[in-house]
Amino acid sequence: MVVETRPADRSAERLDPATLLRPRRKITGISAILLPFAANGAIDWAGFDAHVARTLEAGLAPAVNMDTGYVNLLDAAQRQAVLARTQTIAAGREFVAGAFVADRPGATWDRDAYARQIELIQQAGGTPVIFQSFGLTGQSPENVVAAYAAIGALAERFIAFELGTMFAPFGKIYDLDTYAGLLDVPQCIGAKHSSLSRTLEWERLLLRDARRPDFKVFTGNDLAIDMVMYGSDYLLGLSTYAPDLFARRDALWAAGDPAFYELNDLLQYLGFLAFRRPVPAYKHSAAQFLKLRGWIASDAPHPAADRRPDSDIDILRDIGQRLGVVSGEDN
Repeated sequence: MVVETRPADRSAERLDPATLLRPRRKITGISAILLPFAANGAIDWAGFDAHVARTLEAGLAPAVNMDTGYVNLLDAAQRQAVLARTQTIAAGREFVAGAFVADRPGATWDRDAYARQIELIQQAGGTPVIFQSFGLTGQSPENVVAAYAAIGALAERFIAFELGTMFAPFGKIYDLDTYAGLLDVPQCIGAKHSSLSRTLEWERLLLRDARRPDFKVFTGNDLAIDMVMYGSDYLLGLSTYAPDLFARRDALWAAGDPAFYELNDLLQYLGFLAFRRPVPAYKHSAAQFLKLRGWIASDAPHPAADRRPDSDIDILRDIGQRLGVVSGEDN
């Protein structure tokens, strides 16, 4: 399939972030769900179920089988179990799930593998989030856009995903012309942007506003969660630490309440600690924080995942106390 791409609007070169501020805007929040583990390396399914439920109750859409859920470390049966449990808990409410295809450098684009993942997610009632792969991102820009158009023939609606290499080696941040091609795929309702760059995200917001206003730019910038002030929505790993507080923050912004800023600052403080290098260890930080909150029984990460030092726990406890969600007692 050949898809022609229109050049991106070069208004992005005249970037003025102040013009993008969107006060009192209703924010769409999607929160990646941590898959918790017991100390013996088994999945803590009770903890997972409870976290999906509390995220829905907070008013955020859960995102399962994402990086926060160790999707690249799970086998097919575990990923399907995650989908089945989420379908039951959601009971018709919206959720999204990662369509992940494992491959190696130099691999070719595997449409059939993506089709299988998309079908599983749609059968469970979820919206696919299309993970990148070496085969997808290794193509020419024109063929990358053509691949997303082919995905549009498989999925009624889907979310694209730009992933920086600090998160995964198969990730790629597209040039602006390629990103413009995503906006031309009608089934693509939005894209998660995880470059950790404000400027690149602001450029995407300008392009979106000029070209397709209904398209959602879902910030994945856990170091700049205030991007929602400029018109981004979010699909974050950081929000798994506190879906209740993110929902409160979003409501404050929609109401024009200045308390938004103080709460956002504290949540960003948490993000700066959790998303320091090595960035993938943020998932262990999440387990440490959720255990402090009394929401999971163990702070163990996936057995094959990066770990944080135990000394982080005292800092996380202090942040939790400032946020009013952690007591001063040991958990």
